[in-house]
Amino acid sequence: MAPFTPWIKTDLTDHSSPARDGAVPPPGDGGRITIDLDALAANWQALDARLSDDAECGAAVKADCYGLGSDEGLAALWTAGCRTFFVATPQEGVATRKRLPDATIYILNGLYPGAAAFYAGQGLRPVLGSVDEVAEWRGFVSAQSAAAAAGLHVDTGISRLGLSFDEARAVAAETASGFTPDLVMSHMACADRPDHPMNPVQLERFHAATALFPHARRSLANSAAVFLGSDYHFDVARPGITLYGASASELPQARLRPVVTLESRILQVHELTRGETIGYGATFTAPADMRVAMVAAGYADGYLRASGSTDDKRGADAWIAGYRLPILGRVSMDMSAFDVSAVPPDVACRGAFVELFGPNIPIDETAQCADTIGYELLTGLGRRFSRRYLPVRSARGES
Repeated sequence: MAPFTPWIKTDLTDHSSPARDGAVPPPGDGGRITIDLDALAANWQALDARLSDDAECGAAVKADCYGLGSDEGLAALWTAGCRTFFVATPQEGVATRKRLPDATIYILNGLYPGAAAFYAGQGLRPVLGSVDEVAEWRGFVSAQSAAAAAGLHVDTGISRLGLSFDEARAVAAETASGFTPDLVMSHMACADRPDHPMNPVQLERFHAATALFPHARRSLANSAAVFLGSDYHFDVARPGITLYGASASELPQARLRPVVTLESRILQVHELTRGETIGYGATFTAPADMRVAMVAAGYADGYLRASGSTDDKRGADAWIAGYRLPILGRVSMDMSAFDVSAVPPDVACRGAFVELFGPNIPIDETAQCADTIGYELLTGLGRRFSRRYLPVRSARGES
């Protein structure tokens, strides 16, 4: 088998005008994305505090820390005390290793063909999810006559990656031949719904699977499962979306501090008379005379087209100075229209900023209006807006 030689972009971020602070973006920027790293660190600490005393809180940092920026997000989580990180791909693993030389890093997508030496050389731990992956890793470990840590993924009901129970039992019977997983994990399918009958079923199956590997650490809890209680915590939790300020569960306590605020400039304010339509498709008709603010945010910036409104459907809201602003008509590539009829003209004026989501408009609310989830909004944030990072103000853990 040919050696694994991936193309690796070691800097996975490509953000326009990043800054640690500074309230106003350059004049050429249509908007700004503010990322509160202190809130990110505090959210990790809050989740860590919810876990059982003998459980470790890791962090899922795939997809550029869910779109926030790996450089800044990883540093904040490490400062907060996190030491175990979960990414999707080996490229993400290399980038994480570069920033955190002493971290424990698991690759959730498993072992790519021919990649065992590459993973081991970078200190990355594949989460092996098939019999073929286990065989390839076992062959590598045997040939090297050296220990190399890897996890094992057992499917308990989500039916994506992972070994069946029978396959896991066969692997367990062969552990004497050179491979024993250091971590056994599975993934919850319905933990966002605490009363879903799948949750206890997966828990029971996970107990059975992990009993096959009594010396391995166990990991079942994603963000939502952290809030299902200590029965689901085991040895390592791996929260993701809740760290970044969106909710992963129907439970109200599952929403922690907002981390990301998306704001954009008003380009123009104009009148819309009763009976006039606005935007592509003429989907919204003014029921009365209105004042409309055209805002420099569209689907090219990650503000989803499905957020728009029609005569029969209310869309997303924006916010400015205590006023909610209903969206009017379709979202375009570069702009969206909002009703500012109730806002004083000197507040909703050319150049002013409106909040599209953040502390006043929860990201989950905006996502629901677009028939999606906060994950998609965060990971799809565009690159035309400037970014500023508010620093971590408090720290816990080793330096």
